[in-house]
Amino acid sequence: MHILLFRACLALLAMPIYLLSFLGVWEPFCKKVFFPFFLEKLSAVHNRKTLRQKQELFHNLPEFAGPSGELKLLEIGTGCGANFQFYPPGCKVTCTDINPHFQKGLSRSMSQNQHLHYERFLVAAAEDLSQVPSGSVDAVVCTLVLCSVKDVNRALKEAQRVLRPGGAFYFLDHVAADHSSWKYFWQQICYPTWKLVFAGCCLTRETWKSLEQANFSELKLQHISVPLPWTPIKPHIIGYAVKFQSLRLTEITESAWVIVSSQNIIKSFCS
Repeated sequence: MHILLFRACLALLAMPIYLLSFLGVWEPFCKKVFFPFFLEKLSAVHNRKTLRQKQELFHNLPEFAGPSGELKLLEIGTGCGANFQFYPPGCKVTCTDINPHFQKGLSRSMSQNQHLHYERFLVAAAEDLSQVPSGSVDAVVCTLVLCSVKDVNRALKEAQRVLRPGGAFYFLDHVAADHSSWKYFWQQICYPTWKLVFAGCCLTRETWKSLEQANFSELKLQHISVPLPWTPIKPHIIGYAVKFQSLRLTEITESAWVIVSSQNIIKSFCS
């Protein structure tokens, strides 16, 4: 009851936006003007607050380079390119985003990070990366994106599809707070208005559960709190997951030969 009352009060404060939404004006304005501007400002603050965590997260990216030594990276929801500074020199980056209106911020980030090779920019949702061939990249990066996709599980499946076996999926996102906390209480209050104002961003997603249920062979996940005062997005998860790497035929053959040889030795010994 209290949550509904507070939600109504917040909706009254945001009534002009609700009215614009009703008239069909807010969504195109948000997509083209407000959200690109807001995200660039937020990304700068978020990068400062998570600098150490991001440096630690991405430091092992070179370990996932392909046999040629090149690291092919796909970023889902690139936005204005806030992660470029953390990628290793020579990395080949393919950018994707469902919103094509980040050109100004993206161009600035690209000019500031010329240590990377930018291959192409694709307008695509996280749930549909059909323009990217299966098993074609060594790493997929997805930060502050899973909070707003329509289907988290489908987005994770697409990330796994485009990764080569043994490739890594890197993530950093805000999530639901502990249900017994005041943070979660305020997240529930802000949820409808926040989702409308910030392009579908969901405050109460338990994204870690989807990652735990996804078919990764290895998952390194940590819950952290990002100091973003006066916001309901302090609780975060950070980490990476590795796609299952199938045994090569030669490895299977060698293993089978060892087993057969061991059995023959045991039989000889017993006889």
